[in-house]
Amino acid sequence: MFDLKDLYQEVIIDHSRRPRHFGKLAGSNREAEGFNPLCGDRLVVELIVEDGLVKDVAFEGVGCAISTASASMMTDMVVGKTEAEAQALFHQFQDLVTRKEPPTADELAAMEKLAALTGVRAFPARVKCATLAWHTLAAALDEQHEAVKTE
Repeated sequence: MFDLKDLYQEVIIDHSRRPRHFGKLAGSNREAEGFNPLCGDRLVVELIVEDGLVKDVAFEGVGCAISTASASMMTDMVVGKTEAEAQALFHQFQDLVTRKEPPTADELAAMEKLAALTGVRAFPARVKCATLAWHTLAAALDEQHEAVKTE
């Protein structure tokens, strides 16, 4: 029997082992650093934003499987989005992994592969791992120069 949890686990493992958009981004014009003091995850998100559009994005750093997978999936999702759409996606993701009520089927479908990370809701310490890249993305979009911390 096919189990949706198995698929979600496969997505997370795949993005953790083979992260997309990993490495230095030549020509970036926005950058932010993020740090999770609880577990030591640390990353940098770099963007190329032109005319309000996220043309390209990359990240580098060290982190657990959840942190790396979330950053990888995030980069896949925001390329080609406007700054406003990327910020809205951040808020949607943040809501889905932090609220008490489980997401609806429509919400999960809208989040595409990010739905794989909604299971972290049951583990508050892991929520910080899953959202680190997103908070760092938001800081880069807002051109904040102070490092983002999950604490």
